[in-house]
Amino acid sequence: MRLNLRIWRQSGPQSPGEKVTYQVDDVSPDMSFLEMLDVLNERLTVEGEDPVAFDHDCREGICGMCSLMINGRAHGPQRATTTCQLHMRQFKDGDTIEIDPWRASAFPVVKDLVVDRSAFDDIISSGGYVSAPTGSAPDAHSTPIPKDDADNAFANAACIGCGACVAACPNGSASLFTAAKVTHLNSLPQGQPERHQRVINMVETADEAGFGGCTLTGECADACPKDIPLSSISVLNREYLKASVKVTRH
Repeated sequence: MRLNLRIWRQSGPQSPGEKVTYQVDDVSPDMSFLEMLDVLNERLTVEGEDPVAFDHDCREGICGMCSLMINGRAHGPQRATTTCQLHMRQFKDGDTIEIDPWRASAFPVVKDLVVDRSAFDDIISSGGYVSAPTGSAPDAHSTPIPKDDADNAFANAACIGCGACVAACPNGSASLFTAAKVTHLNSLPQGQPERHQRVINMVETADEAGFGGCTLTGECADACPKDIPLSSISVLNREYLKASVKVTRH
């Protein structure tokens, strides 16, 4: 296939950016989207041009690094798929593809398609942990957990922290990400000691980072490559209201 790529290029956080058009020939339908960008970057390097900066790591749909807006959709046109797992068979010969970084005030552009997602790290640091007693590991199934609770925790633990929910949200909200982390840990017995302080800390940290408020428009869940349920945000809201009554701030 021959494709026309319109890619956002920005040399640094304070530099103005612009869309630059590149033509890529001989694209195999079996290539992943990132492999197609690798082909472009190899050509740019040979030609003495600056390659396009983009985030990537595992390329197996696990790490959440491959953060790209493709034709206005986080991770591209295929539902429940990360950019690294998106194959070029989803496009047609001669297509023009618009490629942009995540757009959110809490995710400033570092260079080209790379954004700073350290605000997510701050949210996790503020409450994404459990009390860990020292000693040997407990026996399997020593703490019975109802199946519904286990299933709920597992569904939310699937979040890979890619930030697609923020990029897709018209408000730039991190509510689905925060909800996934809170729901995962608060559903389990191990998460109960920090239950109330966790949700208070994580929500307040998200607010301080500059993420917008949630209006339940649903774009976050639609864009999520791991299908984190939108209902988790309702769980987050209930947990926060309960914690607000129980936790005394100093």
